Amino acid sequence: MHLKLPIKLATILLIFVFASNSSGFAQLQIGVKKDDWIEYNVTYTGSPSPLHNINWARMEILDVQGDNITVKITSRYSNGKTENITSTLNLAIGHMIDDFIIPANLESGDKFYDENYGNITIAKTEQHEYAGATRSAVYATAGNNTYIWDQATGVSVEGNSQTSDYSMHTIVSATNMWQPSSGSKSGLIEGLLVAVVLIVITILLLILYYRHRRQRL
Repeated sequence: MHLKLPIKLATILLIFVFASNSSGFAQLQIGVKKDDWIEYNVTYTGSPSPLHNINWARMEILDVQGDNITVKITSRYSNGKTENITSTLNLAIGHMIDDFIIPANLESGDKFYDENYGNITIAKTEQHEYAGATRSAVYATAGNNTYIWDQATGVSVEGNSQTSDYSMHTIVSATNMWQPSSGSKSGLIEGLLVAVVLIVITILLLILYYRHRRQRL
């Protein structure tokens, strides 16, 4: 009789744990740190209004305190005007403005909360080259927007936004969060150097061969 209550409590606890794990929400991880920065190029199809005609942007991480991330966003418009905005994001409550940064290390099927769209599910994970390096990227859609984030940092690397007047494509152009991989370029350079060395050696051997042959004649 005395064991029934502990057994019931243990059963309820196990049900709660399994229900939490099956909800799809991953443990919140912050993947950015102070002094990180990332820059974007923006292009359009159609006719955006002057208030939205941004062709370049830069996001700098000013501070990270718990779930709060303070960022400075610099936007440059097509007319040359520059605008600076400082905001504090909070990933735990879903205050992400336009999903500039989401929790890091999410996998396909994982969910995170956005105060504007509700629960967003990661649709897929793919390898793509961003800012000169091959990165694992996670994808999701919300409203008329398609988002792509760097998996390891949770920072936005590409996106498409569709309105009735225009469509906007944003893609990372440079960042200090990862280093460009020089694999393909360095491999090509090394191959060219090897080819040049082989050609020079071949020419020298031919010169030595003909000189030796003339001396024998």
